[in-house]
Amino acid sequence: MVIVNFPPKQIGPFTSECLVTGFYREDGVVLVSPDKPVPNGAKLG
Repeated sequence: MVIVNFPPKQIGPFTSECLVTGFYREDGVVLVSPDKPVPNGAKLG
């Protein structure tokens, strides 16, 4: 799941305009994802 339309932010040599969401675990990061299909651009509420 990605949040877009953020103002550009410099992260190292890259410019980012989105935020990828996830949860930390001891063995790595688990990316957030819906459990059922949703249309692109659907609002998270």
